[in-house]
Amino acid sequence: MARITRAAGHLTMEEVKKRMRTDPRSLYRQRWLIIYNALAEPRKAEEIARHCGVSKATVHQVISTYNRLGVAAVETPGKGGRRHQYLRREEEEQFLAPFFARAQSGEIATVQEIWRAFEERVGHLVDESTIYRLLDRHGWRKLAARPRHPKANLEEQEAFQKKTSNRRFRRR
Repeated sequence: MARITRAAGHLTMEEVKKRMRTDPRSLYRQRWLIIYNALAEPRKAEEIARHCGVSKATVHQVISTYNRLGVAAVETPGKGGRRHQYLRREEEEQFLAPFFARAQSGEIATVQEIWRAFEERVGHLVDESTIYRLLDRHGWRKLAARPRHPKANLEEQEAFQKKTSNRRFRRR
């Protein structure tokens, strides 16, 4: 025999219904709908899941955490975000400040030296992609060599290329 899924009475049915209708985030509206179903008409988790358009496991998870934690279980930080980080955003800015200053004065800051300094700062090895994402977050980009010098004389270069290309053909 399957168990009946019931939600604890942390909030009244009207409060749950209000939150279900007015919450701007669809993830939270869906969670409130599951709780509302378990409050209004307790029944098997499969039936609630079918009615709400979620899996049975989602119903079990939402009801279980709601029964233990109350409203805090539904209003979580949500999906996404930057929860796993070596340094906070402000700390990253402080870390990169000397490299920015050197770059402003015309010196070259390489990924290798930033990578080694970062590993010293956090105290263990990190992957190279971590450094590239760090630099991207703070607006750095990889610069490529320019195709020619801005003060170059194009006529002289063309004359030189014509002169050397003729020599190559004569030697054969």
